[in-house]
Amino acid sequence: MATPKDYGFMRRALELAQIAAERGEVPVGAVLVQDGKVIGEGSNRPIGNCDPSAHAEIVALRQAADKQQNYRLPNTTLFVTIEPCTMCFGALVHARVGRLVYGATEPRAGVVESQLALTQASFFNHKITVESGVMAEEASQLVREFFHDRR
Repeated sequence: MATPKDYGFMRRALELAQIAAERGEVPVGAVLVQDGKVIGEGSNRPIGNCDPSAHAEIVALRQAADKQQNYRLPNTTLFVTIEPCTMCFGALVHARVGRLVYGATEPRAGVVESQLALTQASFFNHKITVESGVMAEEASQLVREFFHDRR
């Protein structure tokens, strides 16, 4: 069940998504939180960084790992505006993120519920608790507007 604090962190993720859109990137934002404090945040940057792995989730994980000086990020929650892709979900597992909170589903590439349901896969050695649909309409609207304006 999403808490009032969850909505605050998701609002920040939405702000980051808007920043990505202003740079011409697909509007996705992510915030990584530990003990109620932001330890990493990011927005999509694959175009600007010439880096196919620079999704918002990865940018936030890299920032947090650098800050913590540890590639493991246990007892953290990642807030992201859109359902993660395969690459990002794998990174969350490897980083040992404890909880994932996301806004809108991603019907084409989302792997939490839309395509693969990877949270149910038995082959991972780490399980992530998931909360979906938090501020989903706002996240969906950002993406719709972004692609509408580009067409």
